[in-house]
Amino acid sequence: MFPGSPDGLDSVLGSFATYARLKGRYDDDWIDRLNHLYTTIILIIFTIVVSTKQYVGEPIHCWCPAQFEESHVDYTNNVCWVSNTFYVHFNDQPPRYTDMISEMEIQYYQWVPLILLFQALLFKVPCILWRILTASAGVNLDKIVTLAAETAYVAPDDRDRTIKHIVRYMDRWIENAREYRSGCFIRLRQQISKYCCIVWGKRYGNYLVTLYMFIKLLYLANAIGQLFILNEFLGTNFNVYGFEVMDHLARGENWSESPRFPRITHCFFKIRQLTNVHDYTVQCVLPINLFNEKIFIFIWFWLVFVATLSTFNFLIWVYTMIFRQHRLRYLKKFLRINDCYKSELDKKMAVKFCEQYLRQDGIFVLRLVGKNANDVLVSELILQLWNHYRNKPLFRHANQISDDNSNV
Repeated sequence: MFPGSPDGLDSVLGSFATYARLKGRYDDDWIDRLNHLYTTIILIIFTIVVSTKQYVGEPIHCWCPAQFEESHVDYTNNVCWVSNTFYVHFNDQPPRYTDMISEMEIQYYQWVPLILLFQALLFKVPCILWRILTASAGVNLDKIVTLAAETAYVAPDDRDRTIKHIVRYMDRWIENAREYRSGCFIRLRQQISKYCCIVWGKRYGNYLVTLYMFIKLLYLANAIGQLFILNEFLGTNFNVYGFEVMDHLARGENWSESPRFPRITHCFFKIRQLTNVHDYTVQCVLPINLFNEKIFIFIWFWLVFVATLSTFNFLIWVYTMIFRQHRLRYLKKFLRINDCYKSELDKKMAVKFCEQYLRQDGIFVLRLVGKNANDVLVSELILQLWNHYRNKPLFRHANQISDDNSNV
């Protein structure tokens, strides 16, 4: 939603050009921005935190034999960092064979910054696809919603001019997207497109709706899929990690040592001195895992939270946009508010106004305005569009009204 008043956060940060870019475009709803904007920012912040600890601080410290000089200690720390360490519980005996060590290696901690950046990119991909594909739809959603939202802060005369400008813009887009060809197959496809998304396109009035539902599914699949991606990356049944955390907290157990993100590990390496090869096993501390553990606990709960909200949001959009009666009910509500739904002629014209003029994409744009601005503005837009539609030449909308549409 837009800020409540110009004296709020926007006025405080309005001098910063980067803040305007951070807010992004308003061609989607707040659940989409939760995915592609706020989650991306969180992951980038985590990337900076982990990268700072890795490349500025010392991510690993190994306890070396007493005969090691300072250069030997530095070499040990470096070789253990790049060649992976392995975790063994303090009460267990370290393995003696290389094959056993390779199965116990911890291989993720060097790549945490990259995987966090990759996650951020995955959350941004659906948004990029949405904006690329809507650019060819013939309508600038961001322009419509932004102009509509800004009417709350302008003078009444400017507000009226802006609303009329939006109405003319939408009318031009609606008319340009109309199918003017005739034929039985074209009429059949148009009828099918009213009830399902099997037939979709710009000329059928359901291009934006179908595309938006697909993008919603991508957001949902991404949030769920990242739990399994991290499971493969960490190799530690990460998809049930949050349940284990809650179980430990519920039982009040002291969770100072985690096998998923161990802070004390072991490192096995060899040093060749002329013809002699010396084997060393040293104990190392991974301070970076103190951060990794808390970061990935948060990420698990955040992904579940985002996936849950995305699921409910997708179902709500399907319920409100896919079913024809819900689209009609949405328009009739605002027509009644504006006292434009009284006579039988109004009722018949309202069906044609919904099904033949606005169609699914037009109603979708109005709903998007309502979610980013307010319903009062949507009511005014619908009133202006209604009057604009009724003032069109008679032959544009005085066709025969089908029996199934007349019973509202």
